[in-house]
Amino acid sequence: QVQLVESGGGLVQAGGSLRLSCAASGRTFRNYAMGWFRQAPGQEREFVGLINWNSGKTVYAESVKGRFTISRDNAKNTVYLQMNSLKPEDTAVYYCATANAYSATMTPSSYDYWGQGTQVTVSS
Repeated sequence: QVQLVESGGGLVQAGGSLRLSCAASGRTFRNYAMGWFRQAPGQEREFVGLINWNSGKTVYAESVKGRFTISRDNAKNTVYLQMNSLKPEDTAVYYCATANAYSATMTPSSYDYWGQGTQVTVSS
């Protein structure tokens, strides 16, 4: 059974930083991609970025490019989302998800397993 467990969320002031973790288990993640999404109240789930587990190649949404960085630790089966220069509009529940690397896109429906989410709140 695939399990994704996010951690690291919290309350931070604008301009601050947080690092989210996504611990993955239950599958060999070679040939998979790990995506990060976020969802604010009353809004649709939004793509943040993804990393190809094999190559380490990353893709980011324009809204976070230059501020957020995704990385992975193969030994720990963990993916990280480093968030710097946080803005109030980054406030949301953040989710990690896994998808086949060949079909992973910016669309939530291309991901088959999801974590439970972690709340990030950025105060102004």
